[in-house]
Amino acid sequence: MEYRGYDSWGVAFGKDLSLVKKAGRISEAGKVEESPAYAGLGHTRWATHGGVTEANAHPHTDCTGRVVVAHNGIVENWEELKNELEKKGHEFKSETDTEVIAHLVESEMGETGELDELIEVVRRVFNQLKGLNAILVYFPQMRSIVAFRNGSPMVLGVGEEEHFIASDIPAFLPYTNKVVFINDMEGVVLHEGTAKLIDAVNSKQLPLKVQEVEWSAEEAELGEHPHYLIKEIMEQPQVLARLAEYPEKDIKEVAKLIKESFGTYFTACGTAAHSGMAATYMFADLAKRHVNFAVGSEFYFLEDFLTPESLLIAASQSGETMDTLEAVRAAKRHKSKVVALVNAQGSSLTRIADKTLLLNCGPEKAVLATKSYTAKLAVFLLLASQLNGGLKDGRKLVAKAAKGAKELLEGDAVGEIKGLAGNLKGAEHLYVIGRGVNYPTALEAALKIKEVSYIHAEGFAGGELKHGVIALIEEGTPCMVFVANDRTKESVLSNAKEIKSRGGFIIGVSPDINEVFDVWIEVPDVGEASPIVNAIPAQLLAYYLAVERGLDPDKPRNLAKSVTVK
Repeated sequence: MEYRGYDSWGVAFGKDLSLVKKAGRISEAGKVEESPAYAGLGHTRWATHGGVTEANAHPHTDCTGRVVVAHNGIVENWEELKNELEKKGHEFKSETDTEVIAHLVESEMGETGELDELIEVVRRVFNQLKGLNAILVYFPQMRSIVAFRNGSPMVLGVGEEEHFIASDIPAFLPYTNKVVFINDMEGVVLHEGTAKLIDAVNSKQLPLKVQEVEWSAEEAELGEHPHYLIKEIMEQPQVLARLAEYPEKDIKEVAKLIKESFGTYFTACGTAAHSGMAATYMFADLAKRHVNFAVGSEFYFLEDFLTPESLLIAASQSGETMDTLEAVRAAKRHKSKVVALVNAQGSSLTRIADKTLLLNCGPEKAVLATKSYTAKLAVFLLLASQLNGGLKDGRKLVAKAAKGAKELLEGDAVGEIKGLAGNLKGAEHLYVIGRGVNYPTALEAALKIKEVSYIHAEGFAGGELKHGVIALIEEGTPCMVFVANDRTKESVLSNAKEIKSRGGFIIGVSPDINEVFDVWIEVPDVGEASPIVNAIPAQLLAYYLAVERGLDPDKPRNLAKSVTVK
């Protein structure tokens, strides 16, 4: 689970409570002494409240050591709760909001040792917490775990005479692919080899609906690759080839919803947002249809234009991105329909949406999204084609992109990009331009580079250069230019010449060579699918820049894979 947070870690297990907590990454901890235990908690942290210290690492305990807590989310009323507990004599050992939960449970449980009473205590405590949270409370003496969620993700794994609670499926994939997706305001009790699902509002027991996920443990492992990021970049041809055969029924069903809507809106965050922005061009060009786009974190400030006739299409790899979920909830408040493009089966987004299109990428563990980005572009391309009555043509385009991606990744371009990264590793700034459907590609390329190499990179629409941006260009400034064989070709080449005339170093990503390029990265000509193939050189450049600069490509600083808090 380290990809969800890696500034500190901790484990708690055993009836006599062995507790180990450390600052830093668990992957760098070396061998940890093993001990047999019936139950326990493990947690990797991304700091929100309190600095990166051993004391602030999870799990946290109460004053007595009878209560152990791990937590994802933010307890918004933690200071108020902490002040009340300190007045009662509770002593805190950390600066976190999480520790409040342990002391609240201690305060309410008294001397009780009955499991049913403890479950009720945890339920009451959970309902006192403001904000979006998932909590796990471990009672070592009882060898039991009680967990509840609201907003933050939680999933139950059902193994052979064992159970797992995690925030993401890959945590237990080596042991089981049988899962129970836990809804908001539900809880799980693990005790004596059994699992029980309960309602957080009224304690009523709920049925366990066990499902099998199609991901395999092997898909979640590195294999022969040095990092997950390069592994997932290299998997894109297979992912795209699968998507070219996407079930016709699902594409037609969503296309029908789009046709029948009075206003279609796209929302997403980060990399997924760039796919949504690219989709607005695809829908204009291929489907001759206007769609609207806003990033998830801003969407709910625009919600007043939504009606019951509106359709919101939300894209997310994890299906747990909090800002995207808040946008979806805004749509639901206005009784609008919601379609989800998501990779994680059973995620929160899939359960809120009226219809889900799964991306079928397999696990994506590098913090940087790669295969899920090109997968979203492929699905948007299929939808736009279907709206124009040409799903067959859309399939051909995605299949062409899959073939092009394979040629690119198996050809000379990888070595050329690796060499380019060696030359650029000392750069302070890098700029990227594109036009039309490849303007979002420029934004995505810049995001990838700055996310993982920490080089300042910015993406621009090529036509905006003369409106101020060109002031940034100095002698030798590296500039990546996306040139597709479409109606933007001449104008973006003209923009590249403007940059070069002021000393810029031009890196051309294009099917054809041009005299303006100082370095040419050849990509296959795949027509309207160009954003899919064009994204790959940018992903590779970001990866090799990180390697050249001695950075961890899988775990860039200050970033976690899924942003599950506001």
